[in-house]
Amino acid sequence: MTDRFPCIGKPKVAIIGAGVVGLGIAWRLAARGAFVEVFDRGAAGAGATHAAAGMLAACAEAEPGEEALIALGRESQARWPSFAAELLRASGNDVELRTEGTLVVALTADDQARLHHQLVFQHKLGLPLQWITPAETRQREPHLAGKLAGSVWSPEDHQVDNRRLASALRIAAEGKGAIVREHMPVQEISITGGRADGIILSDGTRVSADVVVLAAGAWSRGIVGLPHELRPPVRPIKGQMLVLRMDPAAPLLNHVVWVPGVYLVPRRDGRLVVGATVEEKAFDTSLTAGGLLTLLEAAWRAVPSVEELPIEEMCVGHRPRNGILLAPVTADTIARLVLEGALDSAIRPFGFERFAPAQAAE
Repeated sequence: MTDRFPCIGKPKVAIIGAGVVGLGIAWRLAARGAFVEVFDRGAAGAGATHAAAGMLAACAEAEPGEEALIALGRESQARWPSFAAELLRASGNDVELRTEGTLVVALTADDQARLHHQLVFQHKLGLPLQWITPAETRQREPHLAGKLAGSVWSPEDHQVDNRRLASALRIAAEGKGAIVREHMPVQEISITGGRADGIILSDGTRVSADVVVLAAGAWSRGIVGLPHELRPPVRPIKGQMLVLRMDPAAPLLNHVVWVPGVYLVPRRDGRLVVGATVEEKAFDTSLTAGGLLTLLEAAWRAVPSVEELPIEEMCVGHRPRNGILLAPVTADTIARLVLEGALDSAIRPFGFERFAPAQAAE
């Protein structure tokens, strides 16, 4: 891997995508002397980052077959406190890393059985999760429904404000000299002699670079120029979500709460993020009555008092996966890979070779 990144001195790096991943990498690279330009098809932080919930749920989301990803998520979780503190110093913006933890609530006996089955696997990995009784659950969140079966308590699954994070990363990156170019879609990655040597914008402008970093999330596969075997096999998963308004002095919830069909994420300013649908609808941006009804019904079943809350916002996002959680480890390891040619053990399992069997079968 090292000979692919011969970046001696101050390399010029073009980053495609100004979400939290692209901006985080830009910050780390610029801070170490690289000349960095970040290009985005829209406004910085306005894609999947804007519609995220900001959950850092490496433990509660752990599922069989994803052991390497779980380890990467836990590594990134461990970096989040120092990452947030450093970002505050660099930008002056608090990303509101909240450490109250997460509750995964079972409303019925069937929910309880499913969570217990998942908990067996999670405990085998040594994840700090525990089953707590209905009384203990309600002690943490008194506004939950009167009838529930208990919950899984995840004390190390936290949250950040994704929009404040995007803003802080842009300020920090630009403060170190990175240039963020909005509304400049990248059409193609230029390849010469088997190496990326720049990008071509949608208006035909060519921008040279020593290294190109593709951080366009769900849009990454649509950028041409890469050979077939190096085109990331990602696709957009549409998610509708909405934001309700609580009284910040007396919020309905204080923890991130997952219940069947929905998650609820309280913000310090009184917003309550309710999300999100999971739809195979490509890049469709429509809000639908059915999608929003599904979210509100699931939220109401778990927290009946939400019916009194005003709706402040409704939006649609197109996710790749876990960008907020993985922002610290991605920024650190990709910057090191570009500047030193060093492949950190944390990301070693995630090279393109892991897609080879599936591609060979096509």
